Amino acid sequence: MTQLNFNINMDELTEAVLKSDLNHTMKSLAVLIFNAYMEAERDGYINAGKYERNNNRIDYRNGYYTRDYTLSIGKIELQVPRTRSGEFSTALFEKYTRMDQAFVLSMAEAVVNGVSTRKVSNIVEQLCGETVSKSFVSNTMERLDPKIDAFKGRSLTMSQYRYVYVDAMYIKVRENHKVVSKAVYIAQGVNELNKREIIGFKVSDQESKSAWQAFFKDLRARGLTTPKLIISDAHEGLKNAISEEFVGSSWQRCTVHLLRNIIEKMPKKNSVEERQLVRKIFRSRTLQEAKERRVEFESLVKDNHRYKEALKTLDGGFEDGLQYLNEPEPYHVNLRTTNSLERINREIRRREKVVSIFPNNHSAERLIGAILLDIHSNWEKSNHKYLRDDYGRYDLTRNN
Repeated sequence: MTQLNFNINMDELTEAVLKSDLNHTMKSLAVLIFNAYMEAERDGYINAGKYERNNNRIDYRNGYYTRDYTLSIGKIELQVPRTRSGEFSTALFEKYTRMDQAFVLSMAEAVVNGVSTRKVSNIVEQLCGETVSKSFVSNTMERLDPKIDAFKGRSLTMSQYRYVYVDAMYIKVRENHKVVSKAVYIAQGVNELNKREIIGFKVSDQESKSAWQAFFKDLRARGLTTPKLIISDAHEGLKNAISEEFVGSSWQRCTVHLLRNIIEKMPKKNSVEERQLVRKIFRSRTLQEAKERRVEFESLVKDNHRYKEALKTLDGGFEDGLQYLNEPEPYHVNLRTTNSLERINREIRRREKVVSIFPNNHSAERLIGAILLDIHSNWEKSNHKYLRDDYGRYDLTRNN
């Protein structure tokens, strides 16, 4: 069998593990891990697997009892295995009394990162001075995957999403003995309560119109109705896929990307006033205000040939960059950019850098799915609304 090499910096992983936040999702993973450990312990004590006929068997399974177990992360509820004779006793509570969240984090994050079972054992030994078997780690991975799959494929029929943000980032995956680039599609929706949700993600071979269409078709099949506004960058394949799959939706071009494209075509020297003016166009409160600022900018640079390409880019993106003005004014600051997705991408990138190269697509989806599920769960538990009907603490003129 071909051995897949997995690139990982042990020092970086250990540091990331020890500094990680353990929230509700990680606590749930801790329960899965400890339950799996005790199950493997009982199998070893009985000397026979589940439903296995074995002449060397010394006892039989006899269900479970519930026990609370307190860690530094808080109290968790475990299902402790029993045997018919009553002589089996797990060593977990004694063995891991001295272990803090480092054990749980190292196991949970290593598993979702797709790290090989041998390296997971090495990480746990380095952090905690204990070892676990390869079969235990493999079993834990099998228990985690359904949780990610259920999140990825859940029904979207329970909410109406007026606003949907989509974006792609790139990761490296080992495939057929080569390292290739893969696109990760992520969709964020804002529901009727003005709260954010992660509504979809996918690891794809490329960023193209057909790949985006397949991603959108999956969202539609899961219950996504036609959004009022879709916010994204101006990738040609993405634009075309949106126009074909979401007939009736408006498209908001991310103003951060648009401004960057315009400013890149402007002179680098002696253009401070011009740069400030073009930024003001896409910070306007009304369409009329935006048009007036555009006229002011064009009047300022029309006789300077060095602004020809910048004016052309502005002309091409003006209407698409101002669709947010058709929505309530307090929402403008959050609807004109894909910044909220960019922040999610950075969080994924922070963890992904530790791994460097994924051994396959499935391990990539496991890590990304766990991070997105974690973010989504935090949003669900929070009372914070992403879009507010008042201005609150937001300054609509700031660069969000």
